[in-house]
Amino acid sequence: MNILRSIAIFILAGACEIGGGYLIWLWLKNDKPLWYGIIGAVILALYGVVATWQSAGFGRVYAAYGGIFILMALIWAWRVDGFKPDKYDVIGAIIAMAGACIIIFMPRGK
Repeated sequence: MNILRSIAIFILAGACEIGGGYLIWLWLKNDKPLWYGIIGAVILALYGVVATWQSAGFGRVYAAYGGIFILMALIWAWRVDGFKPDKYDVIGAIIAMAGACIIIFMPRGK
């Protein structure tokens, strides 16, 4: 597995999931036009496709992605929503990322 390629795919998948979900959130919670929700739904569907580009199996990819999603969601909230993560958010994200890296990148005997 090429680690840089895998990380890039995780980041793209995260951007699709968070971005698509955010557009739907804006449509339903902030009274944005319907097309926000439609574009958000398309982007969310694209997330499902992007995740399949990983070389590991479904369960392992989605388990590792969970940790990466935590970090990306906090970064999105900080940069887009003005949310300031506290030290416990940062500690939790570091622990989640460590777990994600162990799940997806540790060598396994076959």
